[in-house]
Amino acid sequence: MFGIVRPCSHRLGERFKTEWMAHLCGLCLALRADHGQFARIVTNYDGLLVSVLTEAQSGPAPGARRTAGPCPLRGMRTAAVAKGEGARLAAAVSLVLASAKVRDHVADRDGLLARAPIAAAARKVARGWDRAGARAGARIGFDTAVLVDAVDRQEGIEALAGPGTPVLVVTEPTETATAAAFAHTAQLAGRPGNAPALAEAGRYFGRLAHLLDAVEDQAADAAAGAWNPLTATGTPLAEARRLADDALHGIRLALREVDFADAGLAHRLLVHELKTSVDRAFGVSGCAHAGGHAGVNAAGQGGHGAPPQGYGPGQAGPYGSGPYGSGPYGGQGGQGGTPYGGNPYGGGGAGGPGGPWMPGPPVGPGGGLPPQKPRRGLLAGCAVSIGLFCTCQLCCTDHEGPWSRKKRDAWCDACDCGNGCPDCSGCGDCCSCDGCCCDGCGCDC
Repeated sequence: MFGIVRPCSHRLGERFKTEWMAHLCGLCLALRADHGQFARIVTNYDGLLVSVLTEAQSGPAPGARRTAGPCPLRGMRTAAVAKGEGARLAAAVSLVLASAKVRDHVADRDGLLARAPIAAAARKVARGWDRAGARAGARIGFDTAVLVDAVDRQEGIEALAGPGTPVLVVTEPTETATAAAFAHTAQLAGRPGNAPALAEAGRYFGRLAHLLDAVEDQAADAAAGAWNPLTATGTPLAEARRLADDALHGIRLALREVDFADAGLAHRLLVHELKTSVDRAFGVSGCAHAGGHAGVNAAGQGGHGAPPQGYGPGQAGPYGSGPYGSGPYGGQGGQGGTPYGGNPYGGGGAGGPGGPWMPGPPVGPGGGLPPQKPRRGLLAGCAVSIGLFCTCQLCCTDHEGPWSRKKRDAWCDACDCGNGCPDCSGCGDCCSCDGCCCDGCGCDC
């Protein structure tokens, strides 16, 4: 699995997570249906964007989803998945993207690909994917020759690039290929007027994909002696970040010109999640989703970041004095009053009855915290654990802890929540909402 847009389920919210998974699974199954089981290994996060863009323009249509059978990567659960021309375009693009990846690794003589027999086999697989992508594209009126031409030109451009060569010369083939794929979604959706704006968005997205891949691989490429566009052209990271931010802004402006039927998921991925991908590539990351992992701020500290300026220890907070200001119900910060007495847990002091280390009053049916599920016993927990493992739910889906019954994230769900905005699933195009939960997330559209 590869791609620069790798959204965290905690940021997406339930609505967008369901839609995103429908397109991801739809891409995977389209590859299997048209090209066989082996082709499913080219499923990637960026390829599904063309499926998302197609549906965002045409809107959800009857029959746009089908129920897929149980899959180990969904914890042996069924799911509604996307189908149709958007998924088939995503499959064609993914095959050519994967071919380009393989050729790039062969050219760089990475790992086992430094051995001639393995490199020859990899080239054969890549040529097969090119042909399969061409067949898939032809069925929906998309000529993948522009993608293959970009892949072929890339190696020659890299061979000529050197110190002083603008890095955008190196990214041009990727920009051209991605622009063509994005623009074709307008034809599939029956909105040809969107093609120029989508081509512009695709061009900037291709630039970002190439730049972020170079940034993330620069240290490893230097250690391995492999070619890297930033190192070869002498482009400093500050300039790469400037170009990345410029591309982000260009995508936002281009998307304003697109006539969408439902822009929710496309906007979420290509504006908010893409910004998070840029921050992650340049080392600005962390996790801020509620109830999950502790965040990491710029100083490498846990928690949810430093308090706002003016509210630090020893400074007056918005409610008066105290370590972080006194509480809104009176008293000193950290020990102030609340509607429930001495602290928000319903007790007196921090360690007193009802405090966070002592059980408070029983929770009544009319409100308060929901009752906790009872822990499972040793044998029952072992049985559930084996069941979760055998159905891949431990590694692939969110689940209850076998013994504690608390909600757990999937082992392979690499959370990169960043310090971005919280769940915007109820906002639609959240930048158009007055006082939306996304305020402050950096979106200037």
